[in-house]
Amino acid sequence: MVETIMAKSATPGVTMVVSDQGKTEFKNYGYADVNNKKRVTEESLFELGSTTKAFTALAVILLENEGSLSLSDSITDYIPSFEPTIKGEKVNITIHQLLAHTSGIPPWSIRLIPEGTTEDMLKKTIHNVSDIALDTHPGTAYNYATVNYDILAMIIEKVTGKRYQDYMTENILVPLGMIHSYFSTGQEKESDTLTKGYRVFFGRSLEYDAPRYYGNIAAGYLVTNSKDLERWINAQMGIGDIPDNLLKAIQQSHQVDIKTAGYESENQYYSFGWSVDTKNRVISHNGSNPNYSSQVLIDLEKQQAIFVMANLNSTTPTLIANNIYENMNGNQMNKFNYDDVYLLIDLVFSFLVIIAIIILCVQANKLIRGIKLNIKDEKTRFRKMTGSSVALILSILLLVLVIIWPYLLDNNYMMIKVWMSYSIFIWMGLTFINCILSIIINMKKIGMIRRKLKWKENI
Repeated sequence: MVETIMAKSATPGVTMVVSDQGKTEFKNYGYADVNNKKRVTEESLFELGSTTKAFTALAVILLENEGSLSLSDSITDYIPSFEPTIKGEKVNITIHQLLAHTSGIPPWSIRLIPEGTTEDMLKKTIHNVSDIALDTHPGTAYNYATVNYDILAMIIEKVTGKRYQDYMTENILVPLGMIHSYFSTGQEKESDTLTKGYRVFFGRSLEYDAPRYYGNIAAGYLVTNSKDLERWINAQMGIGDIPDNLLKAIQQSHQVDIKTAGYESENQYYSFGWSVDTKNRVISHNGSNPNYSSQVLIDLEKQQAIFVMANLNSTTPTLIANNIYENMNGNQMNKFNYDDVYLLIDLVFSFLVIIAIIILCVQANKLIRGIKLNIKDEKTRFRKMTGSSVALILSILLLVLVIIWPYLLDNNYMMIKVWMSYSIFIWMGLTFINCILSIIINMKKIGMIRRKLKWKENI
């Protein structure tokens, strides 16, 4: 099942840890480094992406239990410059609303996170969203925005007087025995066990050294391996030697107050970095960075847990984790289908690139051989003039659309460059050239028709 999904999704490497009532099993597939034929092992390090958020939320709970903050506190109590608005009026957001993604901060705010690895990146991230216009009034609707957890990181720093990663390491990673894990700032020396990240292009995986976003550290940049995640998932189920303060905080992180949690769907709520199925007592979360992805699923009732990581951004870990869980419980596993957004985008735009190349060849051939018009009568002249004029207008409109479409989708070129397949940019470039050639061809046609018309009038 795993190898089939990996092959169809062009995933280079996958690692997983499965815990069933305290019995742990490690599974490793594929390559940590394709070019050097380096295999994935349980020591191989991966970036978690958004499954990092549960760690950040746990730190906030620890600080509340110590009396350092309250979940009902306003963000401006800790970051006075943070003044979001709704319909032009300033509003307050609470810590709890950040944790539950009910702050009203829009999902597109991810593009406001600056690229970089200097110490001031977290501060710059908060500055960029400090006066953001909210989509909804705080506390009224669930709207997943990764920036919520970056703001929490700044609060942690303000309260503790320590760098986010230092507090997290001292109070969560070390006490749990996660000795191989660290929060990546982009400044650290790269470990020999760190896997190479990849992105999909024309249905294949290419090695991809993605840009670094230190300002997004609390929401997606925990680097870890299966051995350390064994301790993490077992701690969630109360298995192992866990300090009392951490065990208490972990148990609190699974609790859902439906009045303050983010409502995702029936019996499904977002709270403290977890998506919680309140009916079946199952907590889960997926994670995506530009060149990594992950999925964790823990059944607190049955004491079953699966954590899957891959060195490609895709839904592969989610499908694998769900299938493992179904198989553990005697249910049928699901077949792979091409509903992965990143894989689907690559397939669609790879196909469009081929079409664009064909169109480019046809148009270039027209220009090289010369444009010929056979106008026998007035009716033909009118039809060709109309057709060329419509084609000219459509070419201009398509040219404009190709240039501005990322912004119509609350996106920008940088986000596409970082997160999506290169096939999008190749298609955009080819389509831009095709539009220019089409404009030239149709303007030439219109000019030729007008000259013939003028010649006939002179006669």
